[in-house]
Amino acid sequence: MKKNLLTIVILALLLVNIVLTAIMMISVTSTNTRTAALVDTIATVMSLEVITDGSEEEEATAISMADTEVVELGDSLTVPLMADESGKQVYMVCDISLSLNKTHEDYETYHEALSSNFSVIRGLITDVISGHNQDFCMNHRDELRAEILKAIQDKYKSDFIYEVTISEAKFG
Repeated sequence: MKKNLLTIVILALLLVNIVLTAIMMISVTSTNTRTAALVDTIATVMSLEVITDGSEEEEATAISMADTEVVELGDSLTVPLMADESGKQVYMVCDISLSLNKTHEDYETYHEALSSNFSVIRGLITDVISGHNQDFCMNHRDELRAEILKAIQDKYKSDFIYEVTISEAKFG
């Protein structure tokens, strides 16, 4: 009798577990569907802003990979960032590479001298990045790249360098 009673209790608990699991799955699925729809809407709005934002993005994509030379600026760059509200000093360590347009008229002029000017370019990049705090560098990477690109293009007075890539960014 004890075995049958124990079996009935286990069966009842099993049924309760199945019912509660089904209720939970239905509620999570509907919430997940609404969240996915919200994320899709936000992604669509963000894409529209990027597309309507400017000619620089269109110009960068107009240059084919066959006409592009990527130059890495050597070792990782360590940049002290602006201190946060608490006064804590934070550093950004990253790798920087530049995309050069090989079909640009200034390419031949500046390409050879570019490797000897790495320290100047690294100095420009350090100046731009160090003017921002960690929050800006983490959350506004496109704006940071645009500022760096503008500083380099202003220095060379040419746009043969058309893109700056920041990779392996670490903060500490």
